[in-house]
Amino acid sequence: MAFKELTSRDAAGAELAAKITANELADLGNGEVGYIRKMRSEDVSKKFPQAPDLEPGLDLWGLFGADGTPILLSDSRSSAFFKAAENDLSTVSVH
Repeated sequence: MAFKELTSRDAAGAELAAKITANELADLGNGEVGYIRKMRSEDVSKKFPQAPDLEPGLDLWGLFGADGTPILLSDSRSSAFFKAAENDLSTVSVH
């Protein structure tokens, strides 16, 4: 659901949507929230350009900051969660 749909359900939400800028919205959660996303090795270079070439067909886990900044690439979901906790990030999974 889009931000405007979520915030237009009541008067307080509509007021927030009218006041918040795109930059402020993009900055929400930075340094506090991260997300963990399952990735295929074929897609790694798009998000982690510095990563070496990987064997195709591998399932990997990426940890990203709230703004999408790549933090970690791992072959273990639990390692991604551990790194997030180590960096004091609350995590959400993205499917």
